[in-house]
Amino acid sequence: MLLKLIGLVIPLGLDTFAVAAALGIAGLPGRDRLRVSLVFTAFEMGMPLIGFFGGGLVGAGLGNAADYVAIAVLVALGIYMLWPRHESDDGRAQLLARTRGIATIGLGISISLDELAIGFTLGLLRFSVLLVIVLIGVQTFVVSQLGLRLGGRVGEGIREGAERLAGIVLALLGLVLLAEKLIT
Repeated sequence: MLLKLIGLVIPLGLDTFAVAAALGIAGLPGRDRLRVSLVFTAFEMGMPLIGFFGGGLVGAGLGNAADYVAIAVLVALGIYMLWPRHESDDGRAQLLARTRGIATIGLGISISLDELAIGFTLGLLRFSVLLVIVLIGVQTFVVSQLGLRLGGRVGEGIREGAERLAGIVLALLGLVLLAEKLIT
């Protein structure tokens, strides 16, 4: 169970680090680091809750097939994170670095869609929602601060590698869950 929890939370941290590093590369002023970290944390803690409740409603309608749908969402999310999307990430990072208010909310939603998908799978994994949300919040704040501070130094290659590693881990977690379902 602990390995599944780590397999769920760590990739989200890698993805957050990648976006925060892009902001650091884009030259986010030091005075905005706390604001951006708090925006990331709020959205990345809130989206799994929305996904959890939405997944519960969908799961009730799907019955036994809900487990397989949740696994498919997890694998699809992993594959999506492997897909190259350089320009959109950099554009988002530069936009977030300059925006405030409603634009920041829109960008916050766009960077936390992977957590929405994770929320759908929480029921399948049978984790405490509160525990997962707290862990996601802590790791988001820590890795966003690291990414923002190190972004200008680590460069584009490490940022992209972190995103790919996150995608691989999420896809593998989905495949492990599928194997467990098929074996039992």
